[in-house]
Amino acid sequence: MKKPIIGVVGNILTMENGIMIGLERAYVNNDYVRAVEKAGGVPVVLPVIDDDEAIISQVKACDGIIISGGQDVHPMSYNEEPHEKLGYVNSKIDEYQIKLVKTALQEKKPLLGICRGHQILNVACGGTLYQDLSEMSGSILKHFQEGKRYDYSHKIKIKSDSILDRLFGKEVLINSYHHQCINQVGEGLEVVANASDGVIEAVQMKESDFVMGVQWHPEMMVAGSDTMLILFKELIENCE
Repeated sequence: MKKPIIGVVGNILTMENGIMIGLERAYVNNDYVRAVEKAGGVPVVLPVIDDDEAIISQVKACDGIIISGGQDVHPMSYNEEPHEKLGYVNSKIDEYQIKLVKTALQEKKPLLGICRGHQILNVACGGTLYQDLSEMSGSILKHFQEGKRYDYSHKIKIKSDSILDRLFGKEVLINSYHHQCINQVGEGLEVVANASDGVIEAVQMKESDFVMGVQWHPEMMVAGSDTMLILFKELIENCE
């Protein structure tokens, strides 16, 4: 039986020292690769490109898509000016990933957005972000942990009758590595998990079998235990 091809959307790393300063590299963290392989899929890295037709071909070549984590999303992507606490941005990556998400939705591909990818899914659907958690009234939890990447940081409450409810039940412990989060929810998406301070931790597309975003890093947690592996297995099962 053919294993599903899972496209893991890449980022750009610019070399800052050595003899190749300024050289750009296409990359994804290996935790994504290992999680997809362990769940039964074939991981393929999708590098950032410009050509619209090539982006369509990237999507069509895959059975499912993972939008990986990364740096901040440029606020111009959702018609806002940059605020003081905005971090590093790369509009080229944003433009590519938003185009790819829109194409994947048109092609009805199973899709999982992780951390920044969760935010990009929301922006691609017309939503907005808090550029920093300090802008969100009532945000009190530590959302950028300092422990091991696969350790849990806090728990989330999960909406009944959602994909996450079926996989994990009403609560689950997650890790946390972000300072931005969803503000206004994009069209067609519904909130299916929140932290105790109200931060949106997961969304899913209302009219789809499997299109969702999670604010945490399940691929990192797979490195420590199999608790989050079920999320990647669910993505892969929806590709078949």
